[in-house]
Amino acid sequence: MIDSKKSIWAWSFYDWANSAFATTVMAGFFPVFFKEYWSNTDSVTLSTWYLGLANSIASIVVAVFAPFLGAIADRGTAKKKFLITFAFIGILGTGALWMVKQGDWQLAVILYIIGSIGYAAGNIFYDSLLPGVASKKKIDYASSLGFSIGYIGGGLLFLFNVLMYQYPEMFGIPNATIAIRISFVSVAVWWAIFSIPIIIFVKEPKIHESVGIGSAIGEGWRQLIDTINDIKHLHVVGTFLLAYWLYIDGVDTIIKMAVDYGSSLGFPSSSLITALLLVQFIAFPATLGYYWFASKIGIKKAVYVAIMGYTIITIFGVFMTEQWHFYTLAILIACFQGGIQALSRSMYSRIIPKEKSAEFFGFYNMLGKFATIIGPPLMGYVGLVTGNSRMGILSLVFLFIAGGIILSRVDLDDGERMAKEFLSKK
Repeated sequence: MIDSKKSIWAWSFYDWANSAFATTVMAGFFPVFFKEYWSNTDSVTLSTWYLGLANSIASIVVAVFAPFLGAIADRGTAKKKFLITFAFIGILGTGALWMVKQGDWQLAVILYIIGSIGYAAGNIFYDSLLPGVASKKKIDYASSLGFSIGYIGGGLLFLFNVLMYQYPEMFGIPNATIAIRISFVSVAVWWAIFSIPIIIFVKEPKIHESVGIGSAIGEGWRQLIDTINDIKHLHVVGTFLLAYWLYIDGVDTIIKMAVDYGSSLGFPSSSLITALLLVQFIAFPATLGYYWFASKIGIKKAVYVAIMGYTIITIFGVFMTEQWHFYTLAILIACFQGGIQALSRSMYSRIIPKEKSAEFFGFYNMLGKFATIIGPPLMGYVGLVTGNSRMGILSLVFLFIAGGIILSRVDLDDGERMAKEFLSKK
């Protein structure tokens, strides 16, 4: 039932489940372990380039197939089936990182890409279930709640994994290297267990008569072509997607590359991990606080503030020299990260046709993934060419400014009106 407390919390708990991958693997231990154990290279800029390339390959795969998979899911009423499938792929890829031996960076990259595809593709169908869980009245709250408890869930497991890494003898673990390998398995188990509530308690709205997968593929392809035409007519959606593509590029690049950047500047792993924990536990209340802030000034203005905040953060990051600078940046990022992600998702939910949510969220996630095709390798390549890791991050300022300018042309009221008219015409 829409706006049901049980369904909203069950939906939100998938963020609690898969955020363990985003924290322990993507942002935390994988970049550190890759640079110091798997890549086995003395060049910090070269390992940054490898990592940026791995992130981009995963993003390309998801970006290419996202709209098509969304169209199939809508036509076959299969959002939950696709969510479960990709979660399973991500869980297997993550757990298998346990097997990777020192210096075997190629296998580490392959498994990381598999895990990242499962994580990112699963989010398409997780996001697409949101309009069926919450009405316009509750959608900002539900979206913010998901990100908020995702931060605390991912943060709790990451804290446990950090303790294993720093004090392995307390857990009966031979050394820190084994502790990190065990942490990858713990993410897989955590992700699997806490995916159960969304499977059981969230009911997928039946938009069409269910059809077989073969028919769904054929009809999904035709529906995808229709959606491209729909976006042309729903110009508010198209304008928003362009703005989102630009500013979320900067956000996602900072999320994925911050630890690697700090490591390249010579900050110890312990400081980088502490900064990540700060982000997780501050972002938990900050995301809900940002929802309250948006309710006072308006959702669009709140996103503007977050874009401005990220611009300042990026410039500050270029001149960062001390460990306390990194901690300060972590606190600032925590204040805006959940807010800009949650409000962007709920803003988009308002201006798209509900009956084609998976398909439209396929485009939404496609642009998010295409954004990270550019950001991480750009940051890595500029650092490689210049021999200075600081130079790459400066390019992100342009993305935030351009995204903010285009967002100013998005009229949410007009977008909601057009989405309703779309449904009546259909």
